[in-house]
Order: sequence, then C-alpha cells, then structure tokens
Amino acid sequence: MQLFDWIVLIVTLLFIVGYGSWKTKGSKNVEDFILGNHETPWYTVGLSVMATQASAITFLSTPGQAYHDGMGFVQFYFGLPIAMIVICVTFIPLYHKSKVFTAYEFLEKRFDIKTRSLAAILFLVQRGLGTGLTIYAPAIILSALLGWNLTFMNIMIGLLVIIYTFSGGTKAVNVTQKQQMFVIMTGMFITFFLILHYLPNDMTFTSALHIAGANDKMNIVDFSFNPEEKYTFWSGITGGFFLALAYFGTDQSQVGRYLSGKSVRESQMGLIMNGLLKVPMQFFILLTGVMVFVFFQFNPVPLNFNPNNKIVIEKSAFKEEYHLLEKKLNTLSEDKKVINLLYIDQLNQDYDNPILRKELVALSNKEKDLRDRAKEIISKADSNSETNDKDYVFFHFILHYLPKGLIGLLLAVILSAAMSSTASGLNALASTTAIDIYKRNLKTEKSEKHYLNATKFFTLFWGIIAILFACVGTLFENLIQLVNIIGSIFYGTVLGIFLVGFYLRRVQAKAMFYSAIISQITIFVIYYFMIYIYPSGQEKLGYLWLNFIGAILTIVLSLLMQLLVFKRNELETNEL
Repeated sequence: MQLFDWIVLIVTLLFIVGYGSWKTKGSKNVEDFILGNHETPWYTVGLSVMATQASAITFLSTPGQAYHDGMGFVQFYFGLPIAMIVICVTFIPLYHKSKVFTAYEFLEKRFDIKTRSLAAILFLVQRGLGTGLTIYAPAIILSALLGWNLTFMNIMIGLLVIIYTFSGGTKAVNVTQKQQMFVIMTGMFITFFLILHYLPNDMTFTSALHIAGANDKMNIVDFSFNPEEKYTFWSGITGGFFLALAYFGTDQSQVGRYLSGKSVRESQMGLIMNGLLKVPMQFFILLTGVMVFVFFQFNPVPLNFNPNNKIVIEKSAFKEEYHLLEKKLNTLSEDKKVINLLYIDQLNQDYDNPILRKELVALSNKEKDLRDRAKEIISKADSNSETNDKDYVFFHFILHYLPKGLIGLLLAVILSAAMSSTASGLNALASTTAIDIYKRNLKTEKSEKHYLNATKFFTLFWGIIAILFACVGTLFENLIQLVNIIGSIFYGTVLGIFLVGFYLRRVQAKAMFYSAIISQITIFVIYYFMIYIYPSGQEKLGYLWLNFIGAILTIVLSLLMQLLVFKRNELETNEL
C-alpha cells in the first residue's frame, strides 16, 4: 500500500458515505425512510438489487472458488432468471396491491399475526447472521493481508454503513449502491484486463482458456444427477431457483429494494435487469479467478495463500518440513512454466498436444498434493489455524501484482461491496423489526415520527449486533458458501409460506403456521445429519437442495394439515 493507494481508498469511501448522507438526509416519515416514497427509477432498482447480493464475499471468495474448483459454481445461478420472471408476474403485483412496508406484512393479511411473526423471526435470524458475515468477510482478509487489527476493521466497516443508513434509510441505500456498483465493476474490469496483459506475450486469450481447460477449470455445466455434488445443472435449476425465489421474493433486504420503485412496472423492469445481468456478471467474476489461475502457471505461487499460516509455521517445530515443501513447489512451478510455454507454442501452431495436456494435469495433481501436505503441517503446528485459503487467492494477487493506485481501488471495491450488502441488510432488519414486531405488538397508537425514530433506532441496534457478530465470527471453508448455506437452511420454509399464501387460497392460518414450524425443524435435522457432520466434500446432500426440500415440504404439509382440519370440522358438524 503506497500513499497513492491510501488516497484512492479514503477518497472513494468518504465520497460514498458523504454523498449518501447528504443526498438523502431528513426523512419525513416511515414511508419515506423504508420505501423511499416510491420514487426509485427502474435502473436504480436493478443496480440496488444487484449490489445488495454482490457483497464483498462475492469479490473475495468467488475468484478463489474458481481458482481451486473452476467455473462450475456458475451453475448455482442458473435458476435465477426464471425466479425473476415468477417474482415479476406474481410477487411484485401482490405486494404493491397490498400496500405493504415489508414482505411479512402481507402474510398477516393472508393468514394471521402468528404466521407473519414466524416468517419475520426466521428472516431476522438468518439475515442478522448474514449481515454480520458481510462485515466479517472483508475485515478478516484485509486484517490478515495488511496487518490491520481485525476488531478495528469490523468496527470501521460497520460504522461507515450505519452513518448513511441511519440518516437516509432506503433512499441512502439505493443512492450509494449506484456509486458502489460503478466502483466495483470498474475495478474488476481493469483487473481482468491487467491479468491478460501480464500473461506471456505470445499467449492469446484463447490459449489461456486452453490451459484452464487442460486443468479442468472450464467445466461449466455438470449434468450428473449425483445429489452429493454441490453444483450441478439440476441443483442450480431447482435448488438455485428456489433459493433465488426465496431470496429475491421474500427476503426484505431485496423486497425493500423493489418496493421502493415508482410503480409495479418500474420494479419489474429493475428485477428483469438483474435477471439478465446477474449470470453474466458472476460468470465474469469466476472467469477472472480462472485467469488468476492461468497467471500463476507462469509466476511464483505460495504454498498457502493465507499469510497467517506462514507466521504460524515460522514459529513452530515444523518449519523445516514446510520449507522443504516450498522448495519442491518452486521446482514444480518452474516445470509448469516450461511445459505451459511449450503447450502455448503448440497451440499457436493449431495443435492441441495431448501429451503436454497430460503432463499439465500431472503437474497440477502434484501441486495439489503438496498443498494438501502443507495443510496437514499447518494443522499440526496449530489445530485452530484455517488451512483453507480460497478466500485469500484473489487478494494475494491484488497486493503483489497490481500497480500503485489500483490496489487502493480494489480495496475500495471490496469495502464498497461490503458496505452495499451490509446497508441493505441493516435497512431490512430495522424495517422488519420496527413494522412486523414492534409496531404490530404495540397496544397504543403512536405518531409517524415515533415509528420513524424507532426504525432509526433499530438500524443502529442491528448495526451494533452485526459488528459484534463479525467480531466473534470464525472462517468457514469458503465464505460465499457459508452465506448461501445459512440462507438455504431458512429460505425454503419461508418461501413455502409465501407460495401457499399466493397460490393455495384454501390453506388457512392454523395449518400454515404448524406446517412451517414442522418443516423448519425437519430442515435443521436434514442439515445436521446430511451435511454438517460430514467433512467438506463428503456431504450426503448438496446444500442447495435444502431450499427445494424446505419449500416443497412446507407446501405439502400445509395441504395435509388443512385436509386434517377440514376432516375434523366435518366430523364435528356431523356429530352436531
């Protein structure tokens, strides 16, 4: 980090926070604070929806995911465009017709207060955890790579977000997310083209793709029906569809974005924009990770990308053993460089040499073996060390290979993404707590100003909770997976409630409430016995299927429960 990097970083962040606070200060009432007075144009709705989902975790973890596992993660998003169409046709018109502040307000009008409160509480639990994670993810990596204090990073990111979210509510979130998306995509495009520029002179983009393909990084679609595989075409088109339907259709952090639209049509156009751009955006981010992999076929690569692990090793009795592996990796890297250059030369002559391809695969397998052995040594040196380094890959490249100024810009990208998703989360948590829990359970009527102040108070409250959670969080295998796992555990049940509410008019409140409780408990059990207790890669069920199972289970149970209620009422009527 040079002086110019610090200037770029600080000026970018201060501009976003200052502009958001200045442009949207002085909300007059709750509708203005939560719904932005229904003044948001469609393109702002679309950018805000995209920015809410595109957290710092997206830009830290996704390239690392592609570096290790290839492009297959893009299948996770295959169901998203279909979900956008369903939401535009059904969800948005019903929300606008009901004139609700939050998605869960609709459930009381359709069922009762118990069902509304249950859905709101499930949302508060998972979004509270998720919002803390959007702060923690960039904080832990920035602190590790830059030597910054982790607690300070958590507090700094949290406070920056609280400032403008507290002052301007939904308007502030929408306004700042436009600036943040511009910073994010500018930084990512510049980085992508710089990676291509850094590759050997006689190497084309097509050659880079061939090298990635030879190392199994370009396997985009998997049509297998194996439920143990996390990402396949079928899990993406079903589990991914249900997850997207639940996230964009029932999660207040997203519903709040398009409820602020000027009209039903503007909200629908914003979501369609998201449906058209989201998959290409994720494909591009994954492709950036794959290009980082290709780049490191010609440049020195660390045995483990997490710098904390290097510190642990240097202080342990396993230092020499680890250094020996590093020497082997350095020799292997030189061999890889030679073989890759030969392979490029053959490709330039329009010949894809199968012998060289096999040699590349063999070298990659040897490197993987060295990395696995390094992880074992790190674990022996400190059993609490996080050996998985996927989340550090992209940042290692940024810090060691980008020119002055761009490091500051990429840091601004990561922090902007963290702030955008955290701001949406806080705004949604505050809105849901104020409207669905606090206001609904007050015995006496209060003024608009009272509820406005209450919503602002809950913004501050949830901001502090998110910071505290971030300060005690721990790294998981891969942060982007952790966020989606947390969502998958809860989203299926909540989505099932809404789908019954929209499409199955005969199901009544009592049947719905108890079905949802049984479904959620069942999902907890399935997650524990099929996923949680197994080591990574050995799970008996891909977590995306939890969304599908939870939604279908809730729907089926509600129908059966309603049938039982109907039969019981029929028997009681006959007895009378």
